[in-house]
Amino acid sequence: MAAVFDLDLETEEGSEGEGEPELSPADVCPLAELRSAGLEPVGHYEEVELTETSVNLGPERIGPHCFELLRVLGKGGYGKVFQVRKVQGTNLGKIYAMKVLRKAKIVCNAKDTAHTRAERNILESVKHPFIVELAYAFQTGGKLYLILECLSGGELFTHLEREGIFLEDTACFYLAEITLALGHLHSQGIIYRDLKPENIMLNSQGHIKLTDFGLCKESIHEGAVTHTFCGTIEYMAPEILVRSGHNRAVDWWSLGALMYDMLTGSPPFTAENRKKTMDKIVKGKLVLPPYLTPDARDLVKKFLKRNPSQRIGGGPGDGADVQRHPFFRHINWDDLLARRVDPPFRPCLQSEEDVSQFDTRFTRQTPVDSPDDSALSESANQAFLGFTYVAPSVLDSIKEGFSFQPKLRSPRRLNSSPRTPISPLKFSPFEGFRPSPGPSEPMEPILPPLLPPPPPSSTAPLPIRPPSGTKKSKRGRGRPGR
Repeated sequence: MAAVFDLDLETEEGSEGEGEPELSPADVCPLAELRSAGLEPVGHYEEVELTETSVNLGPERIGPHCFELLRVLGKGGYGKVFQVRKVQGTNLGKIYAMKVLRKAKIVCNAKDTAHTRAERNILESVKHPFIVELAYAFQTGGKLYLILECLSGGELFTHLEREGIFLEDTACFYLAEITLALGHLHSQGIIYRDLKPENIMLNSQGHIKLTDFGLCKESIHEGAVTHTFCGTIEYMAPEILVRSGHNRAVDWWSLGALMYDMLTGSPPFTAENRKKTMDKIVKGKLVLPPYLTPDARDLVKKFLKRNPSQRIGGGPGDGADVQRHPFFRHINWDDLLARRVDPPFRPCLQSEEDVSQFDTRFTRQTPVDSPDDSALSESANQAFLGFTYVAPSVLDSIKEGFSFQPKLRSPRRLNSSPRTPISPLKFSPFEGFRPSPGPSEPMEPILPPLLPPPPPSSTAPLPIRPPSGTKKSKRGRGRPGR
């Protein structure tokens, strides 16, 4: 089972390792949300501390009692993800995914606390057709709850594992929707940093949704860089590994690694352990199978440029440069954004409650939300001030009258999975990864400093070519590393 890394390597004053500013009462008071929805408090009112009995200050009092547990969808290091039905208040009977996090496990690590707050804040602020929607957030004495749309199509990982590889037109559709999602995040100053098949979900219609925003970095706009060592090794950009500073271009490297995975059956740089995998990412030769069309080959190579300033999407044009590449020539981006393009795969679902696209190891379990008997001290609870949230769509409904991906990674079914670690990586958190000496055939040298981005290119669109060969047999998802 592959690890997800998150180490803050920047120690200078003013770096992202510094604590976040304290929230003022205005930040946590929901009166602005009420008034923006056309609602005003009636009579006397006062600020109420978040407790087990009062978890929402909005017009609808939300808590665990409002939801009926239906199935277990996943488990992570800090809690569980359930399929639930709303049994009280607005949207009665609607199916959601409920992510439950234990405060006691989160507050032990300042980075985990910051990531939990960042995930909740991003889910509240970012609205996009291809990003999972947050409906509610609330807390009890010992737990945090995120109520998200239920994405019943399951993980893209599951479908990719089932098919072995995707045909180019199938991959093109998914990559295009992901491109729009990443471009929107970047426009908001957010780097995603953990793009992989397990973090891409499908809704009931077959459209993608990005989930799991725990490793995102906020407030990174044009020209800014960050230094946190985080992500999943096989999809991690080389500038993260060598600690040269990174920006939003790391997401385009990850998209290139994902594209390669879709078209060949495994990420571009894999080996029997993490150390050798990182070696290949930093200085290994990119090997492209002969059956890829010229447009696909060209885009993969441009995504996997080791110099981030030369990488497609790495310039000021960001996602717009990616959209102009000939590989996407047949995509009507307006129709795609409006979800007027039929997905290549539509999940076969019998009802809203159908969980057939999820791992049966979880769905067969009896759903139980363990007793909330580990309330934190008042000082520890300060870290979660302002966590409560009710979506504007819910406020609008009142005025007028997920699935969520767990952090625990799904294992590859084959024992030879390139993402199954054999030996742990040892490194100093104060210096970048050093590739091991030895002969190699690098694609190109990686430049330690982050260079200024070049001006956006204006590549003329060309029609995408059909695959030159058809694969009759499905490839295993866990081929030996290259």
